[in-house]
Amino acid sequence: MLKKLRNVVAMKWVGNILYWIVRSYCATFRLTVVNENKWLQHLEQGGRVLLCVWHQQFFPLIRHYKKYEKYHPSLMISQSLDGEIIANIAGRTGWHTVRGSSSRGGSVALKEMTERLEQFGLAGHILDGPQGPAGVVKPGIITLAQATNAVIVPVFIKAEKAWYFNSWDKFMVPKPFSRVSMHFGENISLPQLRTEKDFEHHRLMLEKIMQPHLKS
Repeated sequence: MLKKLRNVVAMKWVGNILYWIVRSYCATFRLTVVNENKWLQHLEQGGRVLLCVWHQQFFPLIRHYKKYEKYHPSLMISQSLDGEIIANIAGRTGWHTVRGSSSRGGSVALKEMTERLEQFGLAGHILDGPQGPAGVVKPGIITLAQATNAVIVPVFIKAEKAWYFNSWDKFMVPKPFSRVSMHFGENISLPQLRTEKDFEHHRLMLEKIMQPHLKS
């Protein structure tokens, strides 16, 4: 049954319908974008950028992230059925989806993400996805940033009115016509991390920056 569902979701016409439903819904948001130019300038000048967000908050990004299509960005998505749906939609916004997660296919996916980030300069990362625990930064983003000398840019989403699902991360969907703020944090450049202690210190540092913006 699961295999049949995957095949249906993967069909081009199904993906197109899902994409346009989500895109049209997100178009109702009264969106404010804050502090985008700083990291875009870094990217345009030849730097590498790794955008990161909590799983809870990625839905409002879908429409706006179409803007970055010209940079050939990449995003790691799990091999689950939910991941199939997300990958289908993300692919139609111009993002190349790399299939894998910490629990399945992670090392191969991380290698491809590294190669594409080095080549094109832009990637996205869902910090605690696809299964959590919520609010815990998984180590992949630190590994990826170190391997490519990319700056990490936190992304925070706030919605005036929203629904929060009864899921592991309290997944957020802003209500139609709600005011939504997309705030890009400051560029975070990591030094050379020589020990596991250094690595864990910077993972916790990013977690500390991101956690206050997560609805628990």
